[in-house]
Amino acid sequence: MIVTKEMELGGRKLVIETGRMAKQANGSAVVRYGDTMVLATATCSKEPREDLDFFPLTVEYQERAYAAGKIPGGFFKREGRPNEKEILSARLIDRPIRPLFPKHFKNDTQVVVFVLSSDQENDADVLGAVGASVALSISDIPFEGPIASVRVGRINGEFVINPTFSQLDESDMDLVIAGSEDSILMVEGESLEISEAEMLEGLKFGHQYIKQIIQLEKEIIAEVAKPKMEVKPPECPEELPAKVEELVLEKIREAIQIQEKKERRDRLAEIREALFAELGEEYEPYRSVVKDMFEELEKREVRAMILNDNRRLDGRGLDEIRPISCEVSVLPRAHGSALFTRGQTQSLAATTLGTKIDEQILDTLEGETSKSYMLHYNFPPFSVGEVRPFRSPSRREIGHGMLAERALKPVLPSDEAFPYTIRIVSDILESNGSSSMATVCAGSLSLMDAGVPTKCHVAGIAMGLIKEGAQVRILTDILGDEDHLGDMDFKVAGTREGVTAFQMDIKIGGISFEIMAEALEKAKKARLQILEIMEKTIERPRADISPYAPRILTVMIPPDKIGLVIGPGGKTIRSIIEQTGVKIDIEDVTGMTIIASTDAEQAQRAKEMIERIIVDPEVGKEYEATIKKITDFGAFAEFLPGKEGLIHISELAPYRVSRVSDVVKLGDKVWVILKAIDREGRYKLSRKDYLRRHGDGSQSASPRHGKERRGSFPKRHKSEDK
Repeated sequence: MIVTKEMELGGRKLVIETGRMAKQANGSAVVRYGDTMVLATATCSKEPREDLDFFPLTVEYQERAYAAGKIPGGFFKREGRPNEKEILSARLIDRPIRPLFPKHFKNDTQVVVFVLSSDQENDADVLGAVGASVALSISDIPFEGPIASVRVGRINGEFVINPTFSQLDESDMDLVIAGSEDSILMVEGESLEISEAEMLEGLKFGHQYIKQIIQLEKEIIAEVAKPKMEVKPPECPEELPAKVEELVLEKIREAIQIQEKKERRDRLAEIREALFAELGEEYEPYRSVVKDMFEELEKREVRAMILNDNRRLDGRGLDEIRPISCEVSVLPRAHGSALFTRGQTQSLAATTLGTKIDEQILDTLEGETSKSYMLHYNFPPFSVGEVRPFRSPSRREIGHGMLAERALKPVLPSDEAFPYTIRIVSDILESNGSSSMATVCAGSLSLMDAGVPTKCHVAGIAMGLIKEGAQVRILTDILGDEDHLGDMDFKVAGTREGVTAFQMDIKIGGISFEIMAEALEKAKKARLQILEIMEKTIERPRADISPYAPRILTVMIPPDKIGLVIGPGGKTIRSIIEQTGVKIDIEDVTGMTIIASTDAEQAQRAKEMIERIIVDPEVGKEYEATIKKITDFGAFAEFLPGKEGLIHISELAPYRVSRVSDVVKLGDKVWVILKAIDREGRYKLSRKDYLRRHGDGSQSASPRHGKERRGSFPKRHKSEDK
């Protein structure tokens, strides 16, 4: 049975349909908004995976090239591994739905979203979350939804629901919200230094529309939903829970008093292994159940310590930030570098400056674009004392890198003011909570160390939550274990003026706006403390970039003279590059030309060579010319690249010249004055006037003296004319 429901959303029609496509999946739905359309499916295995201690959920988001009427580039001509946009979109769908599955559900579950059509105005990522919610909710897969997702922008102070790509270009925020009818489940986005109050208003604005979309979903669910499969908790002897608690409870309480992470974890591992040994072979079949019981006891006791004693695992107060140290210029050859350490979390950030040819080319459904600013985040296994093979960047690394990239973007200079490609790499050397926010801080420090004229510093902090009924504790600067055992991970980055990036994940059914407001206020207080420490290390960008970074100069070439600079077959520009060793990039449309070299003198030389090509000849100005052709009536000389003029025999010297070859020969360099430009645009040059201007009108320059004498006139004339 095909069921279709629709509603008006932001001046466009949102349509949800099920029963027409992908009917063999446990659940499927098609969501259309404008001419953007996605297919979402939900499928799970028939039997649970008893060997796992986690929920095996995977979310795949794939953009089909045909959605935008394109054929994939490259050799294979088919879609390949997911690009960055697809990975980030999959995370936006995964994070709000993952907490809404029953605790003991261990069946392999896969949510797949295909972008089938793209109108290149409406982003499909939020539609994918709506489709996934419908597909899961109408299937027999146990899912405690529905949920919905929207995007919020703000243009000229007015909030906009699901802004188009063109509207986002004018917006001062890009906020993606996922939630249930009652609360917010996930937040992701960036903004141009908005206040915490403005961010909260944006969340409330978006949640109104989330509730409307969920009502539409419920209409479909009411008509076609299947009965949910039963999820049974693992079986175990009735006496086992009490026995486990009796054997280890006091030991766990003692272990969680250990403030050092590795020592605490080692002690808990010892207690767990001793428990298995003490229970003996009788309970060996229930080993995974015992492990779950042990972890639940640890979680219960840690949360109780925080709720009842206001004491955290490392002994800090609830609002206390771990000790921070900042260093810059730690890498002698990097263009900019910084080491930021907060407690047991440490980020080494390096900034590299490149030229336009170093930009990243992005081939997306919306078309090909280039990217001149990148931040890459790496999380090596040694940062948490583990051994793992190195693979391509994980989805987590992509997501954390993008969060930090967004946080720093608002303070960067424009391409026009600073025409460099900027790449920041953050290597996490230690991790015990909020390495992405450490990346923001280290990245900001390294940018200033590199001499990038950033507006100001950006810092980030991660907030946590422990909530049991009416008892609520908000934690500042959370540890890794507090993230694992807690209910919220809320990352907020910004400047002294406002918020620039944020990301929130909830592990419970949602939180209220009151809790969010309190978390934002505490995050601001912590952020200002961190900024103060960073500013003491390096207050403003260095006055100059690293000597190892390329020097970039810009020249604006009139579009009608681009061909002149390039020359026939690229001859002219190749000659400039060969003579100076620089890199030159010319924008075809505007004529903006970027010259890059690690040698500032050669970059300046190349710039002057280009300027001489494009400059308009000026009557009365002196030029150094090269003799190109000799005739009976005079010599033709190139006084500017591509521009030749005639030095008539009468203008060769301040005396009578019988033969041109008595004064100049092919290839000679002579100084001349542009005497006139006739109606046909021909140039008349005079060597005689130049010699007279500089006081050499005597016979000292007679034919018997041969070529132009070097050093006859002060060098300042030559340098000034160049």
